[in-house]
Amino acid sequence: MPQVCLASTSPARLMLLRQAGIEPLTLAPAVDEETVIAEIEEREGRILPPAEHVLLLARRKAADVAARVRAAHDGFEGIVIGGDSMFELDGTVYGKPYTAEAAAERWHGMRGRTGVLHSGHSVFRVTAEGEPVEAHAVAEAAVTFAADVDDDEIAAYIATGEPLHVAGAFTVDSLGGAFIERVEGDPSTVVGMSLSTVRRLVRELGVSWPALWNRQS
Repeated sequence: MPQVCLASTSPARLMLLRQAGIEPLTLAPAVDEETVIAEIEEREGRILPPAEHVLLLARRKAADVAARVRAAHDGFEGIVIGGDSMFELDGTVYGKPYTAEAAAERWHGMRGRTGVLHSGHSVFRVTAEGEPVEAHAVAEAAVTFAADVDDDEIAAYIATGEPLHVAGAFTVDSLGGAFIERVEGDPSTVVGMSLSTVRRLVRELGVSWPALWNRQS
């Protein structure tokens, strides 16, 4: 049975894989995201659009872990999954707000509107012989927020701390889900990783998705 390593410390991505029947190993990527983006944008003289931004970081993260996973997990053979996400509203890209003030400003601007969650995916197949082989893709999902979310609800949500450390300042699978009216696209994309996209990439690398199921029901 192929092993699976998640190149992320995201609890949401780990939860998604577990719900999909996969108990992965985890290894944090050693990637300075801000430096990677800054270097590319300076060299190319442009601002990377969201799809390129998230795919670049997903590929760098997965590549870093794929290069180190056999040393960290002796005898590893299987799949390494990396990802990155950004939320876009009216052409402006939003990552994690980190502060309550930033989260409140975003929520006052998002209610009643629709934005797009961009999620980059990179999957490497690591074998005993040869270099790791990669497949990658971007998934997107449109998210529509309820128009009647009032200021007290926003304040209460922010006080929980949940929106401070997630892309776009919202979740769809936890407390924030009640404030979202509609998701167009793979819902798991909004959680942090499109499972249908990962399945397709795994198959491109010659691995059957059911072969990765290793969790006991």
